[in-house]
Amino acid sequence: MSNNTVFSGIQPTGELHLGNYFGAVSNWVRIQNSKLYQPIYCVVDLHAMTMPYDPHTLRQNTENMFIDLLAAGLDPEQSIVFVQSMAPEHTELAWVLGCVCAYGDLTRQTQFKDKSEQLEGKQDAFISAGLFTYPVLQAADILLYRAGLVPVGKDQEQHLELSRDIARRFNTQFGEYFPEPAVLSTETPKLLSLADPTRKMSKSLGPKHYVGLFEDEKSVRAKVRSAVTDTGEAGTEIGAGALNLIGLLRACGKLDIAQAFEREYANGPRRYAPLKEAVAEALVELTGAMRQRREVIAADRERVKRLMREGAEKARAIARATMKDVRRMTGLPKHEA
Repeated sequence: MSNNTVFSGIQPTGELHLGNYFGAVSNWVRIQNSKLYQPIYCVVDLHAMTMPYDPHTLRQNTENMFIDLLAAGLDPEQSIVFVQSMAPEHTELAWVLGCVCAYGDLTRQTQFKDKSEQLEGKQDAFISAGLFTYPVLQAADILLYRAGLVPVGKDQEQHLELSRDIARRFNTQFGEYFPEPAVLSTETPKLLSLADPTRKMSKSLGPKHYVGLFEDEKSVRAKVRSAVTDTGEAGTEIGAGALNLIGLLRACGKLDIAQAFEREYANGPRRYAPLKEAVAEALVELTGAMRQRREVIAADRERVKRLMREGAEKARAIARATMKDVRRMTGLPKHEA
């Protein structure tokens, strides 16, 4: 694979919300449609096992996330779209790379510290070894396809740096093979909670804090109507809540409307009802179109399962070739899957 190969993954943690979409998935669609790259996108269900979970829910969420990605615009004819666990080469390479990853590097991963702290205060808290070692699996996800580019947010750059370190160590020990993946810079809006604009939009905060990508019109309008803004006084700085709403307009492609509100708020008294109405209209337009596409896709579950199998086979065709090379280079016997 050439260095225009792009890899990215998303955990199946339930329905996509606007933060997921504008922060990642809409960029994946743009990358796909640009025809400049060879995109590979993955539902990383193995990563979802690092925190306490229910097996039935994981299986259901994984299939639903696959459907969500197709409804959001990923095209299996233009991108490889698959489920991580359906390509077992991911875990095979993760073991090999774990043997060239320094323990000290893993101890410095901030996400392990953050997530383990979330669990420590709970009764019968259990912090799995998988939560500690999953950055190695994340590196394997990328390096398995010898991807040269990874579209990531700021919170994932540390993990990408670890992937580069691991690739470098493997190459030093066994010979030049893996490219060191680079960040594919994309402009992503930082969407904040509608109810608390000091915090990132997240489902973990509760339903009022986010808007689902496939949410119904009544619910979308209600959430926008109750969104936090600011005091509305002229001459004061525009509040984070109002800026977040204007950012949503920009994200939806309503640039002229967003600029008009910015000019109005800079020069005179601020009335937020018209802003909220404009945002609600933009989001209803977006979520309505997404919801219709999703209903059509989800109605044919046999086709969904077939696309999952086909995506996995496309991914495995690349993954098997990589593992054949890795096995030879690291002294493991030949193996035909």
